[in-house]
Amino acid sequence: MKELKIIQEKQNPLFNRVEIQIRVFAEKIPSHKDSLKAISEKFSAPEENIKIKKIGSKFGSKDFIISANIYYSKEDKEQTEIKTQKEVEKEKKAKQAAASEEKEE
Repeated sequence: MKELKIIQEKQNPLFNRVEIQIRVFAEKIPSHKDSLKAISEKFSAPEENIKIKKIGSKFGSKDFIISANIYYSKEDKEQTEIKTQKEVEKEKKAKQAAASEEKEE
C-alpha cells in the first residue's frame, strides 16, 4: 500500500471502539493482512484489536476505501463482534487439540 488517508474517524464509547474509514491508493486490492498491518502501524493499536469491516472500490479505480473498527481491548472486540464460521471452527479445533493433549498425559 502506497498511501493512507483518513477519511473519517469516530469515537464510539458505547462499544469501546474507534470507527474509521481510510482511503488507500494501491495497484491492486489490499489483502486483509496488509490492511491490518497498515492500520495497526498508523493508529498504534495491536492487530488483534482491529476488525476490518469492508474493503471496497469502484471498478477500475486504484483507490480503495477500508472500513474498520479499532477496539480498546481484545475483550471488547470479542464481546461486540460476531464471529465468523471459520473462527468458530478454528476455536473448536484448538479446544479439541488441547483436550487430546491432556488425555495423553
